[in-house]
Amino acid sequence: MQSVVSSKPGSSYKLELRVRLFCRHVLLDHWTHRTDSAFWLTRLLKPWPMVNQARLLYILFGPVSTIDGHISWLKMTEGLADENSLKGLADAIKLLYDTESKEWTADDVISLVDELSVVPHEWLLENNARLLILSGNSICFTFMASKAVNGRTADLGRMVVFLALVCEKDLYCMDWAVKMMQRICKVFSTQQERKTFLQNVENSFARVIMDLLQSVISAGGHNEEDSSFLNLFHLVNAQANFHKEILYLTLNATSV
Repeated sequence: MQSVVSSKPGSSYKLELRVRLFCRHVLLDHWTHRTDSAFWLTRLLKPWPMVNQARLLYILFGPVSTIDGHISWLKMTEGLADENSLKGLADAIKLLYDTESKEWTADDVISLVDELSVVPHEWLLENNARLLILSGNSICFTFMASKAVNGRTADLGRMVVFLALVCEKDLYCMDWAVKMMQRICKVFSTQQERKTFLQNVENSFARVIMDLLQSVISAGGHNEEDSSFLNLFHLVNAQANFHKEILYLTLNATSV
């Protein structure tokens, strides 16, 4: 185990796979009660520092290659991961967050999610947003609220954009993303902080759209199968639907 959690990701791919299969089949997956799975997952993770906990969690529940079955270390950093690729990690995070054990505080789990998002390098923001959505409302809010408390409004603005993008792509209700933004607004203590956060959301929409537009132009055309063009298409629709929900809320508020 020491070698797996400490060595360069993928350098001991056979050992990584053996650890995954043993832990999943023998210690984690066969229990009827979630508390038993949470107990054994805690025993596996807690002896290690946070950075190693995140790496081990990825080994146990991260995506595997469809070609050779090995841990797919670059899945989150070099391409977009679908719901199936992230479901295992999201379920494990929820298991730790919901456990009745005092060994995991909310801050512990959020720190683990934060550390996970840079394993082995910084994830694409869309993958990070999809993991937060799959992890549930409480974890998503707590993760984003911690950034609000630490004054990271620029990061928050970009995350709201990608939450909206994932809602658009994966056919989730867009009003969920708007309501999450509303909840985050309440975390800030002053009106100016709220205005700065909302301005960062709008600036992020504009910046990400311009970045994608530049990618499409650089590709030399509007090939509808090009990933940049498809992402731009989804993001423009996401922005429209996101603001539509805000307008609905405004209309409802003025009608009362």
